[in-house]
Amino acid sequence: MSQVLVVEDESAIAELITLNLQHAGYGVTVAATADQAQEAVDGVLPDLVVLDWMLPGQSGLALAKRWRGAARTRELPIIFLTARSEETDKVAGLDAGADDYLTKPFSTQELLARIRSVLRRKAPEALDTPVEVDGLTLDPATRRVSREGCDLRLGPKEFRLLHFFMTHTERVHSRAQLLDRVWGDHVFIEERTVDVHIKRLREALEPVDCARMIETVRGVGYRFTVSAAAQSISLLTR
Repeated sequence: MSQVLVVEDESAIAELITLNLQHAGYGVTVAATADQAQEAVDGVLPDLVVLDWMLPGQSGLALAKRWRGAARTRELPIIFLTARSEETDKVAGLDAGADDYLTKPFSTQELLARIRSVLRRKAPEALDTPVEVDGLTLDPATRRVSREGCDLRLGPKEFRLLHFFMTHTERVHSRAQLLDRVWGDHVFIEERTVDVHIKRLREALEPVDCARMIETVRGVGYRFTVSAAAQSISLLTR
């Protein structure tokens, strides 16, 4: 389930967007101010932000610029949803780093279509592109995982679980979310099954000192963390 942060100070509009997003299968968090939005992003990085320009205190434009300037949020997908409809406003919003710009009044179906489009574009290019996090390399095409020349042996589920973690670093995922994203939403198994595969994955990563990267968040689920020296995912070009 993709998580969307809606930053909107008009409660009626925020509620309308929330209901439509939830009906479409998205998880939704709402923030009415820039400070609340920053607090939400600092807590759990969403998959996408729907951002109003005119907010109490700091503007959405300033918030977008701040996020684009920080390593952790540089790739955060942002869609401006605002009453500012002048061409100069659209240019300013896109120049600030927005991935799309939609003006009010708006169609909820168009908003959903734009969200789907941005998420598709922002998805890790994905499935066969090698990924490296803090020296740990995963290559979906060859099904190899290695670090500093040491190859690791992972089962199919552990491989898929690690791939998901490595392309969604620093976010907390519940067991239900991991079941949905890794096992698929048509598989009916116990959530505790995730714990078994997490244990196996940690054991597989132990020889290269990477087991510590999988953190247990008590009462919530799991998070894949990286060292201070590697706070972002880098896709290999070679």
